[in-house]
Amino acid sequence: MKRLIYIAFLLLLAACGTPKNEEHTLHLLTTNDVHGRWFSSDYVGKGTRESLLAVNWYVDSIRNAVGEENVLLIDAGDCLQGDNASYYYNYVDTKSEHLFTRLMAYMKYDAVTVGNHDIETGHAVYDRVNKELKRHGIPFLAGNAIRNDNGKPYFQTYKVFERAGMKVLVLGYTNPHNPAWMDESLWSGMHFVSLIPRVQEDVDMAVAKEKPDVVIVSVHSATGNGKGESIGAQGKDLYDSLKGVDFVVCSHDHKQVIICDGKRALINTGNRAKFLGHGELTVSFKDGKMAGKKISAGLISIDKRKTDPVMKKTFQKEYETVKTFSTKEIGALAMDLRTRDAYSGMCDYVNLIHTVSLKGSGADISFAAPLTYNSTIKAGVLVYNDLFSIYPFENQLYTLRLKGKEIKGYLEYSYRGWLAPLGKDHVLNISHQDDPRNNQSGWSFINRTYNFDSAAGINYTVDITQPFGKRITIESMADGSAFDPDADYTVAMTSYRASGAGGMLIKGAGIPEEDLDKRILHRYPEIRELLYKFIEEYGLIDNTAIYDAKRNGSWKFIPEELANERIKADLKLLF
Repeated sequence: MKRLIYIAFLLLLAACGTPKNEEHTLHLLTTNDVHGRWFSSDYVGKGTRESLLAVNWYVDSIRNAVGEENVLLIDAGDCLQGDNASYYYNYVDTKSEHLFTRLMAYMKYDAVTVGNHDIETGHAVYDRVNKELKRHGIPFLAGNAIRNDNGKPYFQTYKVFERAGMKVLVLGYTNPHNPAWMDESLWSGMHFVSLIPRVQEDVDMAVAKEKPDVVIVSVHSATGNGKGESIGAQGKDLYDSLKGVDFVVCSHDHKQVIICDGKRALINTGNRAKFLGHGELTVSFKDGKMAGKKISAGLISIDKRKTDPVMKKTFQKEYETVKTFSTKEIGALAMDLRTRDAYSGMCDYVNLIHTVSLKGSGADISFAAPLTYNSTIKAGVLVYNDLFSIYPFENQLYTLRLKGKEIKGYLEYSYRGWLAPLGKDHVLNISHQDDPRNNQSGWSFINRTYNFDSAAGINYTVDITQPFGKRITIESMADGSAFDPDADYTVAMTSYRASGAGGMLIKGAGIPEEDLDKRILHRYPEIRELLYKFIEEYGLIDNTAIYDAKRNGSWKFIPEELANERIKADLKLLF
């Protein structure tokens, strides 16, 4: 009798664990590059915005409609930087459980992938978050971040879930190009390997061990073009090459992309909680064996007004804490700062960044670019929140040693992306195409405007009538002394740029990527911190504070009349 009961028990377990003649549908929901957009308000009363509060309204609606047991929710990285709330819980309140962890647990995220901007917060932050997420049963995935001491992954590689009556395998990976974007101190003790062939190797091993019905790969990597040209954009490379994978979730480039052939799908939701990725996988079983799969994918546009009222109330205290921190008065601004002014020449916004960089480092020359596409910081009282508008990234200030001719090559490459090739109808490098990265409809820049570096500390001109390589003429140093192409200069720039990002140092100045570290002279605190100290020192930020001709120098497009007329026409199309 005991033996018969035992056999019956085993048969019951087998019946529960293996679908027979039926269909099962898994709903995969995805987010990526949220960048701290957790609350629906920007803390200073400027209206409603997309947020995780709104995302959760949609997630709960789908769970209620199809059953929570049929839904899997994952994030593809860049969670811990980009907003006051993330900054506050990264660096100010370091004692309580991180707000991000609590939000992920509340929303019942199943897995989170590590992004490059998550690594950029430093060990103290992401190690803390990793431990906290693990306590909630949420893996922080990055199977290609390898420990230097034992060769094992620093983060978890995968986790298996039971959803929709099926075994679902989720693997996650960070961007292997991380070392090019940040100082080694931020990722000490590990190194990063390419997603190809690493992901396929891990998939093969995990599938052999776990025998899943569904396989999902989440990568903090740009979609790319599928040609294997960039180690930082391997999303489509994986989609085209991976065997045995149903979904590839990618991110990083802030572009909305859906690719699906009915048998597999790639999902990229863009950024800042504007969309929710939705993949559906229906599996049919016959006699306990998989008989077929059908996959579809799409994006759900998030209505920022549809915030989850219960979630909002639950985290209201945390919101008020961040709001109080954000609205602390720190100084005053005598004039408006507009990032769009940077596209036509020298402007107050970029002059401020140059001045902070030169003053904070004592460098001879500074490189800086507009960091948001089209934002305005109004004249009047400055609060701490304004620092995130002026400087939205946690970049450090670096100084590098460059020769004069390398500085010219750097600038030539920068303006190459900024200006249209000769013979085009426009001076600015624009085209008539929508750009979802900045919500630009109609005309937009072809290249990313945060790579449009200008220089301070020298006097130079940019000739719009000349081809690439002959546009820049450096006339002198800012103080009028001679500029020597063969002399060494100390140049201030962001840690992002110093790592080679944007191509100015590597393709423009011609410095081999492996030699960039040798050129670094000094590493300073984060630029936002230096900006804060600068505002505290001056109190009122006016033209005399941000610009000194003998320190900053000057630059302009020439011939002036022609350049001004044509650039004005281009800006009218853009804005």
